[in-house]
Amino acid sequence: MVPKRGKTTLLLLLLVVATTAVMGQRRERRPATTDEWNYRDGSEKVNMRGVSNLTQVLDNWRFDILTQMKTLLKDDHQSLLPDYARIQPLSEALDDLYKEFNALKAHLGDLTEKFVAIETFIDEVKTERANVR
Repeated sequence: MVPKRGKTTLLLLLLVVATTAVMGQRRERRPATTDEWNYRDGSEKVNMRGVSNLTQVLDNWRFDILTQMKTLLKDDHQSLLPDYARIQPLSEALDDLYKEFNALKAHLGDLTEKFVAIETFIDEVKTERANVR
């Protein structure tokens, strides 16, 4: 019987040997050439009509996808964008912002009315000073 420590050592040794053997086989399968790929080799055999057709197909796909996205954004934006009304805090914040904006518009209207009276008074004063001279 082999002691427990001996079994572990034997198993580890077998694992190392197996790993080394596998790595050695992998290295042997690799090509021995270190030359860089020459992209010009065989370029005269390339079917340019096929490349042109593929380019045209990809361009058409791009155009179709962009057109569909534009149409969806204009006509059915709910399908693409999240429904912000479902997000309660954001919805409340937007509602508060809308209320504040409307309050500012109303306040601006009040100030405009007050300035009309002041502008009229200033115009009268300018007219009187012009007449005095």
